[in-house]
Order: sequence, then C-alpha cells, then structure tokens
Amino acid sequence: MLKSLTKILSLQSNYGIKQRREHDENIVALPVQLANCNVCVEENRHCNCDHTIAEDRNNTTTAEGVNVDVEHDSNADSSFAHAVINMVGMLIGLGQLSTPYAVEKGGWASTLLLVGLGVICAYTSHILGKCLEKNPKLTSYVDIGNQAFGSKGRFLVATFIYMEIFMSLVSYTISLHDNLIIVFLGTHLKLKLAILSTSQLLTLVAVLIALPSLWIRDLSSISFLSSLGILMSLLIFVCVSVTAIFGGFQANNNHSIPVFKLHNIPSISGLYVFGYGGHVVFPDLYKSMKDPSKFTKVSIVSFTIVTALYTSMGFMGAKMFGNDVKSQITLNMPPNQIITKIALWATVLTPMTKYALEFSPFSIQLEQTLPNSMSGRTKLVIRGCVASFLLLTILTLALSVPYFEYVLSLTGSLVSVAICLIFPCVFYMKIFWGKITRPLLVLNITLVIFGVLLGVIGTISSTELILRKIMSHHST
Repeated sequence: MLKSLTKILSLQSNYGIKQRREHDENIVALPVQLANCNVCVEENRHCNCDHTIAEDRNNTTTAEGVNVDVEHDSNADSSFAHAVINMVGMLIGLGQLSTPYAVEKGGWASTLLLVGLGVICAYTSHILGKCLEKNPKLTSYVDIGNQAFGSKGRFLVATFIYMEIFMSLVSYTISLHDNLIIVFLGTHLKLKLAILSTSQLLTLVAVLIALPSLWIRDLSSISFLSSLGILMSLLIFVCVSVTAIFGGFQANNNHSIPVFKLHNIPSISGLYVFGYGGHVVFPDLYKSMKDPSKFTKVSIVSFTIVTALYTSMGFMGAKMFGNDVKSQITLNMPPNQIITKIALWATVLTPMTKYALEFSPFSIQLEQTLPNSMSGRTKLVIRGCVASFLLLTILTLALSVPYFEYVLSLTGSLVSVAICLIFPCVFYMKIFWGKITRPLLVLNITLVIFGVLLGVIGTISSTELILRKIMSHHST
C-alpha cells in the first residue's frame, strides 16, 4: 500500500518521471511507441511525429479506434479497499480543521452545501475516470487537459496545479504558525536585530527544519512522509472526536448559531470546496488499480466517507464551541489535556510532511528544463536553491497574511473550484462531444455555470476579507 500511497501523493507522474515527446514541443507525453499521437488521432490523419522508442509492452489496447501498444504498469496492484484508503487519505487534510468554523459562519443548513459539493465532486471524479477509460493513453490530469484542448489545455491545467500547490502551502504554513503558538505557549524567543515575534521565530525554525527535505532528489527516500501526513490527519479527527465525546463540553452556545447565514455563504464555499481537492492525482489512482472499472465505486465510497467525516467534524466543533469556534478547531481544544497536545502536534507535523512532496512536481519539471550538459550535482543544487527560495517566499507570505480561513477560502474559490468542478465537466464534454446524451450535457453545463458563479463570488468575498484584515491591521 505504501507504494500506491507514494505514487498518488507525490504527483510525480503528472510532470514526467519518464522523458517523453509530444507534438511540436518538448513536453510530457506517453512513454509508448504509437502509430498516431493524441492530436492526430482526433484529427483522423496519419501522424508523422517522432515518438520515444518503447520498451517491451505486455498488452495491446484499442483506443480511439487505433491499435496501440500500451505499457503495462507493474504497480497497478491496488485493490478496491486500497484505492478507497488512498483516495480518502488524499482528500482529508486542512479542510477538516476549518469545517466547524465554516458551519458556524454559514449556519447549520450550510452543511447541505457541504454535502452537495461532495456529491458533485464525486461525480466529477467519475467523469475523469470516463475520460481515462475512453483513451488509455492518458495517464494524468494534465494529459486529459491536453486531450481536450491541446497544448493550451495542458498549459492552463499545469498553471492551476502550480497555483494550488503554492497557495495550499501558504495555508499549511499559516496553520503551522497558529498551532505552534499554542504548542509552545509561554515560550519567549528573542534574537538581536530580529524583528520577528516569538511565534514567527518558531515558525521560521520549523520551516528550516523541513527545508533539507527539498534537496533530496530521490523521493522514495522520503516516501514515508505521504503515509505520515495521512496518519496525522486521521489522528486529528480522532482527537477532536474524543474531546467532543469525553471532554465534558456543554452545548450552551448551540442556540446562538442560526439555521442559515446567506451572506456568509460566498466566503465559506471556498472552505468547503478546498476540502474535496484531490482530483489532480485521481488519474494516478485510476492507473494504479488492478480493476479500473471499479473507479466509480471507489469515488462514491470515498467521497461518502469524507463527506460524513467533514459533516460530523463540523457539527461537533460548532456544537462544542458555538460562536467562539476558531478557524482551526485545534485552537479551541482545552490546552492542558493530553489529547489536545496530540492534536496540536499532529497539526504542526502535517505541514512539515507536505513541503517536499508538494514541491516534487515543480522540482522535477525544473530539472527537466535544465540543459543536458549540466551535471547531476549542478541540477540538484539549482533545484534545491530554487525550491528553498520558493519555500522562504511562502513563509514570508504566510507570516505577512496570517489569516488562515481567508487564504484557505481564496484557494478553494480561485483554484480548487476550477480543478475539482469546472475542468472535469468541460474536459468530459469536449472529449465525448457528439456522444454525450442531452441530459448529461445539460447537467455538465449546469455544473460549469454553478462552479463559475461559486468561484467568482467566493474569490471576490475572500479577497475583500483579506484586504479588510490587512488594512485593519495596519491602521492599528
């Protein structure tokens, strides 16, 4: 299972562990020798493109009416249960920390939006599987974008993926900062000529501890970080549940939360969507399954579990703390209890497990763009320096804009809505155009319009809240 976890969480295959060629540009393509490439197949013409010479292939598959030799993936050994565990583990993350806050801000009925988005994202996961089923040559989310809209689609998808990685890491670092304050409550650090507060210095130290992991070229050496991150997320949920059941809290603030707060829906919609972000690596999960035909069932079961987890977390946190609930539920837990310390340390360790894995797609792509004349050591130094610079930039942004809920909401509204909702529907309609039934066409168009509206109003609302906070901070 660890091999499968590493495969889907590292995002390596999205950016080309294997050197590939494609139409008129040196970008990622399939490591197979084809009679026709994707673009030429769609245009029903013979392809004269050069392709990488393939290794021995184990099976032949017919795709788009063309017989091609498809590489057998020796790692495609995930069972149904393993696939569900992988998908659930991929989806659980920062979203669960902010769900109680979102429920309190949106009202109890806002959980209907949370459940509805879970259903929609399960459907978009299903249609991504359909795109992969139609053309077995596709191996990643980026490949699906390329199949639908060519190199422009590939570029657009890659841009959004990088944006999501960058903004997510800013949110993780803010979470690291906020929870370190509680973990080291009462600690005072002061350095000469330093203008940073104690909490900022602690965050800097934590990031510097994680920094060397960015210099490791072989990600299999740090593959345990993927499973460790999943374990930390599940541990947080268990700790909150134990606190809710055995913590002795009285729901005396329950009456103060109304049924519905319509004016807060734009800002919390991004928080809900962010919790379902995982579609980028779903193609890798699909390819890793022994029986990909069960991918839809995997999606239904996984999103059902995650939606139930988020909903229960939201109700527990909002019921325990009412209007006092904070943007991260761990900040509300009684600081002197051992279960709280476990949850806080799990929340602190989670970002530190993410940096190397989240940076891997960018690092791999960067190294591939460097001249072949460079030695491996030189490439390692360059990718390490660039990644370190970006991480320090992320740290600077996190300390400058330490508003976890607003940054997370902006990430969800600006990026996650597109990746989880809009793009899959658009790609599906384009790839299956002429074969899609009218009801499905109407459904997908409706979801695209809904996603665009949700993204636009959520982005505007979150941006306004961030700017208002910054202006308020500077005025004081």
